[in-house]
Amino acid sequence: MIDSQAALYFRRLGVITIFAVYLVILAGGIVRASGAGMGCPDWPTCFGQWVPPTDESQLPSNYHEIYAQRGYQDTQFNPVKTWTEYTNRLVGVSIGFLIFMTAWSSRIYLKADKTIFYLALSAFLLVGFQGWLGSTVVASNLKPVMITIHMLLALFIVALLIYTIARSQREYIAKLDVSVLPVNFKTVLIVAMVMTLLQVAMGTQVREAVDFIANQQGIERQYWREDFPIIFYIHRSFSSIILFTNLWLAWKVYRSIAKESIIYKAGLAVAGLVVTAILAGISLDRLGMPAVAQPIHLLMANLIFGVQFLLFICLSYAANNRQSY
Repeated sequence: MIDSQAALYFRRLGVITIFAVYLVILAGGIVRASGAGMGCPDWPTCFGQWVPPTDESQLPSNYHEIYAQRGYQDTQFNPVKTWTEYTNRLVGVSIGFLIFMTAWSSRIYLKADKTIFYLALSAFLLVGFQGWLGSTVVASNLKPVMITIHMLLALFIVALLIYTIARSQREYIAKLDVSVLPVNFKTVLIVAMVMTLLQVAMGTQVREAVDFIANQQGIERQYWREDFPIIFYIHRSFSSIILFTNLWLAWKVYRSIAKESIIYKAGLAVAGLVVTAILAGISLDRLGMPAVAQPIHLLMANLIFGVQFLLFICLSYAANNRQSY
């Protein structure tokens, strides 16, 4: 038997860790939107210091030459960008501690369901790999493909954590009644998840194009849109299909599932997140690419997939339990 208090602690810690990972994704989006990615041109230190400077006078007078020799041309100290990037790193370190605590607390399942322990351990190892990948991103001088891989790995870690926590609660989830949902509901949900991943992939390509345009001299932010590639317009149009698909899912959940059910809450959350993501995207398209909208748009995309995945896991456990009778 698993101690109920220990199981509750594991579940709560896992949920906190999931939210913390999303916080890291948001922080990363802020860093990228603000152009602070090279606010610290070295890793793990920042300008060679564990606590970064607050003024250029605290750096060697020839720091431009020092970092130019290391492959970081045109390095300029900006205290706001430096501390934005440094804060992002601190948030990332906190994930390391949280994921370690989650993995450690999962040992209570070694006898009852050892898969939970190995899943939590895998998430811990992946977070360590993500930290190394972050250093590689800096070393690559922020190559767009490296940034994209870094973001997609964060998405996978979140999915892994969601599955781990949901698996630990599968006996509760299995009691949920999903028989009232349409027989094709799960199929449509899978299609919605695939479309979300495709949209994220296209979004990363748009983001890479934006990075390229942003690095061009003399182009003001409000005029970036004029140079967007065709993938931007496909990405924009595809959002309408995603919207209607997820609204259908939310409507079926709203009509069929009890309001206290996690499936009900997840179904409505997906619709709200999609609408928010589209509104953020519209602001990027029509309001001159405001920096504040970029991290919000990125965060919503990650949250949409996470909630969709949670909904999929819940439906799978509940449906499998019904079929076993």
